[in-house]
Amino acid sequence: MPQLDLSASSIDLTRAICDVPSVSGDERALADLIDEAVGALAHLEVSRDGDTIVARTMLGRAQRVVIAGHIDTVPINGNLPTRDIEIDGQPYLWGRGTVDMKAGVAVQLKLAAELTDPRVDLTWMWYDHEEVDADLNGLTRLARMRPDLFAGDFAILGEPTGAQVEGGCNGNMRAIVRTRGVRAHSARAWIGENAIHRAGAVLERLSEYRPREVAVDGLEYREGLNAVRIHGGIAGNVIPDLCEVEVNYRFAPSLSPIDAEQHVRDVFSGFDVDVVDVAPGARPGLDAPLAREFVAAVGSAPKPKYGWTDVARFSAMGIPAVNYGPGDPQLAHHDEERVPLSQIEDVERGLRSWLTAS
Repeated sequence: MPQLDLSASSIDLTRAICDVPSVSGDERALADLIDEAVGALAHLEVSRDGDTIVARTMLGRAQRVVIAGHIDTVPINGNLPTRDIEIDGQPYLWGRGTVDMKAGVAVQLKLAAELTDPRVDLTWMWYDHEEVDADLNGLTRLARMRPDLFAGDFAILGEPTGAQVEGGCNGNMRAIVRTRGVRAHSARAWIGENAIHRAGAVLERLSEYRPREVAVDGLEYREGLNAVRIHGGIAGNVIPDLCEVEVNYRFAPSLSPIDAEQHVRDVFSGFDVDVVDVAPGARPGLDAPLAREFVAAVGSAPKPKYGWTDVARFSAMGIPAVNYGPGDPQLAHHDEERVPLSQIEDVERGLRSWLTAS
């Protein structure tokens, strides 16, 4: 396999790393290439945990910034190798990972190689298993094994944001809402009580629910409460005695997980509710001095991040963090995933100008 050429343009680097398949659980080949490429850079101290690579400058600066990106993707569906396309006269790079989030990783790799004298010390993190269960996430493992590597005053995650700054993120909760009945033969349905029919009241509450818009530190976060899965019944001739409606709640970062759970229980008052997964959100963090400087240097008005991202991990450690990367987040995981070449260049320009400003 050819080596990564970190002297190439960030666009060419995006092509190169996207064309190395790295579906979650199969990141080793790409991690090896990154490890080899940055390991050859004398100005960086490089360490590795599994398929997570960390590279740090050790210049003794007064402040340190952590810049992170995940190297895994969702499964490929006929959308590799990458190819160049044009839409309405604008050039794009098409293919799995171009948006989520190898274009951002490519920018980070190029800057890691070239910024030998940044204004702050830098910690670059390229990590595995972001697209799967949280307990497999490379940052989760790294925080357990090497918490010292997370030391920093500010963090930037290269998630796709259309080359705009997106502060914080919503929290994410999954809950099971259960209805119960009495099992019976469907030929004598009047003997039983149909749990699936009773679930209609759960769906009615969801259809009548109006999501909130919550202002947090100057940004408006849109919430969402939706049914995402329904399970009930055991056979085609049996009245079901149990129905489970899985509900997903995306909640504003001003709410704690306890507050979010109470809200879900209030909405479904009278039903059996079991919270099965929760990830707290992250406040925007835009009041931190480094965050204000970064936003000013990039020159874009900050927006909220509606989906959950790993900025929440940094926020939980007391490190203010924002999302900033090329690509439209609505095309993440899409079979027509594609990134405007101009946004790759914009993100590189924005990070470079801020990290080298005197």
